[in-house]
Amino acid sequence: MDQNYNQYQYAQQGGREVLSTNFSLLKFFFLGIITLGIYPIVIMSKVSVYINIIAGRYDGRKTMHYCLVFFLFSWLTLGIVPIVWYHKLSNRMGAELQRRGINYSFSAGTFWLWNVLGAIIICGPFIYTHKLLTAMNLLAADYNARG
Repeated sequence: MDQNYNQYQYAQQGGREVLSTNFSLLKFFFLGIITLGIYPIVIMSKVSVYINIIAGRYDGRKTMHYCLVFFLFSWLTLGIVPIVWYHKLSNRMGAELQRRGINYSFSAGTFWLWNVLGAIIICGPFIYTHKLLTAMNLLAADYNARG
């Protein structure tokens, strides 16, 4: 039945893939602990794929897949590529939120404020992750509704 429902949703969306909108910080954190860090890699991989689907035809850019960043370039560049990747991802998501007229504040400044400087107060990276997942939920919901 689930397969038929997915095919129905696909047909209803005019041949577009239906993107999931159920990202949450609690699942990200607790399933990350249970799966020994695999779940966050899967979710961030989805985010990198989703932003390419949502924004690719409008801005003409392509975000590198998270697995390449995490498994290959992070250790090769001593952690510099992930910082640049998150900066660019946050900027791209913020631009797409603005382009779609979604009233949600998210940008590279959010990354630097919460994920980098917020690490001093320990909870900053959690706030950044929550904001990132919320922004992706908003973008995916708008994409599902309007394309």
